[in-house]
Amino acid sequence: MKDIAIIIPTYNEAENIRELVEKILALKLQNSKIIIVDDNSPDGTGKLADSLAKKHRGKITVIHRPGKLGLGTAHKDGFKLAASHEAKVIITMDADLSHDPSVIPQMLNKLKSSDLVIGSRYVEGGGIVGFPLWRLALSSIAQGLCRFFLRIKVHDSTTAYRAYKKDALEKIKPETIKSDGYSYLIEVVYRAQKERLSVFETPIIFKAREKGKSKVSQAEIAKALATVFRLKFLQ
Repeated sequence: MKDIAIIIPTYNEAENIRELVEKILALKLQNSKIIIVDDNSPDGTGKLADSLAKKHRGKITVIHRPGKLGLGTAHKDGFKLAASHEAKVIITMDADLSHDPSVIPQMLNKLKSSDLVIGSRYVEGGGIVGFPLWRLALSSIAQGLCRFFLRIKVHDSTTAYRAYKKDALEKIKPETIKSDGYSYLIEVVYRAQKERLSVFETPIIFKAREKGKSKVSQAEIAKALATVFRLKFLQ
């Protein structure tokens, strides 16, 4: 695969972003660029990202946003920049090292025969390490609701670790999605299924962050549930 853009939204990830970037660069992916979308992190993540971009000139671009605008809009801004760079493949992943970059080559290989590849915690070979029981329960309930109400066939519709073909994103039209936060991820999968795109789930081991603070809140959970019911009954 050529012309790869890897989008990493960040908010207060100064403890993780350097290690993540170095691991991605160590893969030596041809014709690839990292796009860091920082929401004016108070801990200086944006400045650290700028220093990494300066060190690895031409490999990293940083988008600075005025405040904490959410995961969904971060992906949208990243997609827009990736399109301007004429990327043929777009990868999204979390910044907290919960997504192992070593899986990227496998995702790219699977993308040759699919429109969208999802790094899935809930297929054979996948799993979660370090989550408390309440997080495991909520995640399981969310997946069940997506399958029951929206008839989503994939097992993991709330993971941000994904690889898209450019043509698939154009059909999904992420810029028009109403949802934000983690509910945005659900709506992307829902649209992909409605467009009859081929989706492959490759197993990943999701590791709970060791540094920094989780961004999952009660408000995010409520928004995700509201999105499921909106897509089912209101669109």
